[in-house]
Amino acid sequence: MTKRAEKAETAEKIAALRPLYQKDLASGVGRFFAPRRTTCPWCASDRLRERIRTTDLVQRKPGAFVIDQCRACGHHFQNPQLTDEGLDFYYRDCYDGLGAKTAQSIFGASSSLKRHRAVARSLRPFTSPDAPPERWLDVGTGYGYFPQIAGEVFPDTVFEGLDQGEGVETAVREGRIKRALRGSFTDLAPSLAGAYDVVTMHHYLEHTPDPRAQLRAAHQALRADGLLHIEVPDPESAYAGVLGRWWLPWFQPQHLNMAPARNLRQALEECGFTVVATERSAAHRPVDLCVAVMFLLSRVTPRGDAPWHPRPPSAAARIGREAMRKATLPAVLAAYGLDLLLSPLSRRIGFSNAYQLFARRT
Repeated sequence: MTKRAEKAETAEKIAALRPLYQKDLASGVGRFFAPRRTTCPWCASDRLRERIRTTDLVQRKPGAFVIDQCRACGHHFQNPQLTDEGLDFYYRDCYDGLGAKTAQSIFGASSSLKRHRAVARSLRPFTSPDAPPERWLDVGTGYGYFPQIAGEVFPDTVFEGLDQGEGVETAVREGRIKRALRGSFTDLAPSLAGAYDVVTMHHYLEHTPDPRAQLRAAHQALRADGLLHIEVPDPESAYAGVLGRWWLPWFQPQHLNMAPARNLRQALEECGFTVVATERSAAHRPVDLCVAVMFLLSRVTPRGDAPWHPRPPSAAARIGREAMRKATLPAVLAAYGLDLLLSPLSRRIGFSNAYQLFARRT
């Protein structure tokens, strides 16, 4: 398909979806939010402060979002939190539908695959070379790119993926995983009891309304002495303070809970795990400055077409958008170069934007 034909097809899809989105938005977005909390969902303290107030910087869907920080335990959480209906609205067409092609191009990029390989290799010291894992469940697998790469590192292991989106079924069809589990991990866990040697959760917990319930589900799905590997954004990263609302890992409105490492370690121990290692340096992804520049520039760049906007952009706006994208590309590339240059230092002085935990089911 030519690029012109592809654009025409996308425009048709957007036009078909616009009435549905406009119907959803007719009464505003207030109904997508639960009542505001006055206490921390992690420790129940009422010592809260507003940390970030922002908008949807990725899809530019309407709405305003707040992240509060608990002064007692350091937990960060979306407040008020989206309801199930709200999550459905804001996730729609992000990873599937209109957003499927973009999502796959990002998750399947060579840099992403290289990182998946490094993560898979980091798990080898926690497995026996004489008895490799038999079954491995990747929770929040998306399109299954991590299991595909991990299968090269662990060729004798059967990989399965769990997700709520349609990407997990695409992963089976395209041979990246052996079996697709589509639905809620907490709902499916009783039927998976003791089935897996390894469970991985990479940038998944922060998307869930109750991370502790996810840890209990992982404990249930793992065999005795099974390994759980978690990677999540670090709300205590120095970049979070420096970049404010423009810091990518805040990722509103999708990130509902962001726990400091000490909180997650304690929760794992309470669920019946023993934390055997914590890693920050290897978890860092050098994109903070680059994405912050992109977000800032998006404020002055005419928007693209999307069904949640009431009408398509004018011809002048489309031309202006393309001109702005070309004019600002050098700034984005320069910021990315700076990310790469600073990355070795960032990993050592508290700027790492994520952390990993390795835990055994005891």
